Amino acid sequence: MEEATYRELVENASDVIYAHDLEGRFTWVNRACERITGYTRDETLRLRIWDLVAPEYRAAMEKDLSGEMQTFEVEVVAKDGRRIPLELKSRLVYRGHMPIGVQGIARDISERRRAAEAMRESEERYALAALGSNDGLWDWDLRANRIFFSARWKEQLGAKDSELTDDPDEWFDRVHPDDRERLFGDLSLHLEGRTPHLEVEHRVRHLDGNWRWMLVRGAAVRDAEGRAYRLAGSQTDITARKLAEEKLLHDALHDGLTGLPNRSLFMDRLEQALAFQQRRADYRFAVLFLDLDRFKTVNESLGHTIGDVLLVQVARRLRAIARPGDTVARLGGDEFALLLGDFMDPDEPVRTAGRVQEALAAPYDLDGTEVFVTASIGLAVGSRAYTQAEELLRDADTAMYHAKDLGRARHAVFDPAMHLHARARLQLDTDLRRAIEREELRLRYQPVVSLRSGQIVGCEALVVWEHPTRGTIPPGDFISTAEETGLIVPIGRWALSQACQDAKAWNDALARGPGVYVAVNLSAKQLLPSDLLEDVRGALAASGLEARRLKLELTESVIMEQAGPAALLLTQLKALSVGLLLDDFGTGYSSLSYLHNFRFDTLKIDRSFVARLEQSGKETEIVRTIVSLARALQMEVVAEGVENAAQARQLQLLQVDSAQGYWFSRALDAKGFLELAQARKSFTLPAPELAPQAHH
Repeated sequence: MEEATYRELVENASDVIYAHDLEGRFTWVNRACERITGYTRDETLRLRIWDLVAPEYRAAMEKDLSGEMQTFEVEVVAKDGRRIPLELKSRLVYRGHMPIGVQGIARDISERRRAAEAMRESEERYALAALGSNDGLWDWDLRANRIFFSARWKEQLGAKDSELTDDPDEWFDRVHPDDRERLFGDLSLHLEGRTPHLEVEHRVRHLDGNWRWMLVRGAAVRDAEGRAYRLAGSQTDITARKLAEEKLLHDALHDGLTGLPNRSLFMDRLEQALAFQQRRADYRFAVLFLDLDRFKTVNESLGHTIGDVLLVQVARRLRAIARPGDTVARLGGDEFALLLGDFMDPDEPVRTAGRVQEALAAPYDLDGTEVFVTASIGLAVGSRAYTQAEELLRDADTAMYHAKDLGRARHAVFDPAMHLHARARLQLDTDLRRAIEREELRLRYQPVVSLRSGQIVGCEALVVWEHPTRGTIPPGDFISTAEETGLIVPIGRWALSQACQDAKAWNDALARGPGVYVAVNLSAKQLLPSDLLEDVRGALAASGLEARRLKLELTESVIMEQAGPAALLLTQLKALSVGLLLDDFGTGYSSLSYLHNFRFDTLKIDRSFVARLEQSGKETEIVRTIVSLARALQMEVVAEGVENAAQARQLQLLQVDSAQGYWFSRALDAKGFLELAQARKSFTLPAPELAPQAHH
């Protein structure tokens, strides 16, 4: 039976089907609850079962509740104040040896109570069992020890009317071994007069070999001395309902996509591990917290359906790695956890993390698209210092973020010092949000100088933070946090607008000269919002800056992460006559493919190559190759990080067009940059054939 059918069956059942936690708080009810009690589903989920059950019944319910199905007759107080008699069938639900909640079914027995009163005046009490034409009927002559089974009763077991005799063993021999004690016990209690009627659920073997769940109801007819001489009743096939109940419980504790235990079940097993460690000093366990690296890129480039396919494959690989008894769970999104229990070698968690990363690193076939995915893993080892499961999971999560900070695709073991780092990062996030509100961010501009004329041709805009107590904070100390939190989007929008305004003022003041451009950095997150194109148009229109005076810088990593969204967007930006600059060129593994796919105007040589020009002939050849490639593609080349005359001379020899760095000038505010540009000062460049000379 399909899941939708199960859910419809449970939702539309005439009986109340419910679940609550060990504190009595309802966690699920079906529609019948509203019809019977008058409370809506939302109202019920804010109540505890003891808010509904009349107080005089609570002690008996708490005393008798166990893992076996228990039956109670109680009265509940409806929303309008009426007391409604209900029959509750409930049992504790366990995971391992630990109870986690209660499942139950409640039936309105108002009519049955009235019927029972009437039947006490009748000699034919077996009529209680005939509850519907779809039920199988049975009538047991206790004196002759023969049972009449109706045709429907036999049909429920897959037999024809002529295939079964009237021997009671036709029934009892088919009862599941685990259910016989309960069935015979309830029969004995009723026959002895200790229960007013018989009602019991048990499994019977169908002729096809499968087990079917049956609900048996009955009542005894007694002689003048109270001895039962006849027992009659009905049998209802409740297999579908039982399967729905089991699936409902499974779904409540498992992830619907991967079938792995969910956070609730994982936390329950983690609590069990903590409790077990308190009883056994040599018991070792550990938590591995996994987060897939750049999973968002898969979702955004291939779609969420393909992303789900990837998550299912990841779950399958994690299951294959886990030992029997370990728990692999999906905590949500692209986060997974692995609970390692009862290991002897203290190095086992680290080795397991290595095996996980090795297994996940193999390529994934996502409906014909090959994808490589890595994971960052945080490890936290259980100890008696932990009192709650949440503490251990929190520390594993902290270690995972530390692994991401180290460069992703690696694992890290939790250390208490990581808490300090996490708190500092949280404080930085808070302060940065306030800095945006208080307008504490400023733009600084690093001049870009022509290596042919020595004249300033443009600049790169850099965001700095003028902190009221810490002074000027460079972008390297807070931009990564802005990226993680999404604050880079409003910061980038402001930087774009301000840079265009400043560049317009400079070019107006330098009207008789060749003019200067401003380069503004774009992050990966800025490529996703559909309004970036409008932001660029708006900044140009509001400032009056010519589009050719604006360059937008993107790094290779940004292009790699957002290749899909970037393709169309960069084409649209190019149509505005805005310059496109590829930053950090040469540090990625797929530079040539992106040069082929995207039309950049300028390549920026990464400072790592410039820094080694004096010591390594290899670096010189790399830069020479980059320049040759740029020339072939009709692109300009700019180098960053020039710190001395020797580097400038080498770049001249390699025919690099322009450069920036501390040897020319540090980043200046808008006024300082204008003053430098207005001086029309020509930077003294080292002649290639001469020794380095002093910089002026």
